Formats: sequence, C-alpha cells, structure tokens
Amino acid sequence: MKKTLFMAICCLLIAGSVSAQEYYYGPRHPPQHQYHKRHDNDFYKVRAGVTGSLNLANTVDAYNYNYSTGTIAAFSAGLFLDVPIVFPFSFEPEVLYSQKGFTAQTADGNITSRSGFIDVPLLAKFKLAPGFNFLIGPQISFLTSTTNTYSDGFSVTDRENYNYSGNNVFLDSVVGVSFDVSPDVEIRARYTIDLTENDGNGSYTPDYRNQLFQIGLGFKFQ
Repeated sequence: MKKTLFMAICCLLIAGSVSAQEYYYGPRHPPQHQYHKRHDNDFYKVRAGVTGSLNLANTVDAYNYNYSTGTIAAFSAGLFLDVPIVFPFSFEPEVLYSQKGFTAQTADGNITSRSGFIDVPLLAKFKLAPGFNFLIGPQISFLTSTTNTYSDGFSVTDRENYNYSGNNVFLDSVVGVSFDVSPDVEIRARYTIDLTENDGNGSYTPDYRNQLFQIGLGFKFQ
C-alpha cells in the first residue's frame, strides 16, 4: 500500500508542477516584471478553503519494539485559512475531522482500531518556488471516539465502541508540501505523527503514537 501511495504522490506532484508552471508563467514566459506583479497580487490575499485527504494510518510503538501493527485506509476533511504574513511566509490554521488507527494480531484475535479526532494544525507555510509550498508546525488533536473490531480471520467476533470528551488531547507534529495547480486548487501531501502517547487500553497493546501519511486536495475561495 505504501508503494502505491508513493507512486500516486509522485504522479500528482508531477502533474501539479506542470500545472503550476502554466499557472504562474502561462504558455509563454511573460516579462519578469509581469510575473512579479501577478506573484505579489496572488500572495497577499487571505484565502479560506475546504480540504479532503486519504489517510494511510498506522502507529509508532512507544515502548515495545516487538509489537507491530498494520496500516488502515481512512480519511480527513475540514476547513483551512491561508493568512499571508510577509513573503514568502504565511500562517495556515486548519480544523479537520481525521480518522486514525491500525490493525494488529492480539491475544483476542485480529483487531482493527479506528479512532476519530478533531485535528487543529497550526502551520507555517513557505512559498519556496512558483506553485510549490512547504508546511511545518504543531497540531492539537482531540480524540472523540474509538471503534475496535475483532475478528477470527473469517468473521467479526466482537466490536467495542468508546466515546470521549475533554480528557484526551494530544500534541502532534506535521510536515508537508503543497502544489498550486491553479489559483483555487492545490495538491497536498503530509506526514503527521503524535508527540505524546495514546493509552493502549490493554496489557497486550502497549502505549503508542499515531502516524499518518496523507495525500489530498484543497479548494480555496476568495
């Protein structure tokens, strides 16, 4: 699955690069002063938008290196704001609903754990080249629910649901890139990892940290 994601990211980034070149430069290269005028006008606009991403979620075990987990496919979606500060730096806060989790073989059989989070990334965004942006920063994550599904390899044997409120807050780190395909559309690729551990909720499941590989789209509005 990771190889497939890597190939998809490469294809999307190449396509985004080509589209960004045409967006910024046009089919023919304009005079340099025309580019800078367009560049400045585009950068110093506060933009709001919506985003959606495919999540490939897994864990990093905090204490037990012999414990291994597998990847699950999930999603995230939400709103973001792009606030220019001074070229090439802008501030991008977001509010996302994001699914995270893992699969594992345990003493109770095969388990798929899927958790819902409200994620609040607070990102520094740097425009490194026409159409190409680098993002990095902290993220506050609020755990809202977890569903553990157990199976014997053939059928579901049990399902546990947990809901949380107020006391499950985690600090994450986010790093990523984005390509401006057009003034209103961007391609996103990110890696997110917990800096604090989640409670494994069982002797066979050690405390762990969530990690996500994400690829998605953002749509901006004036």
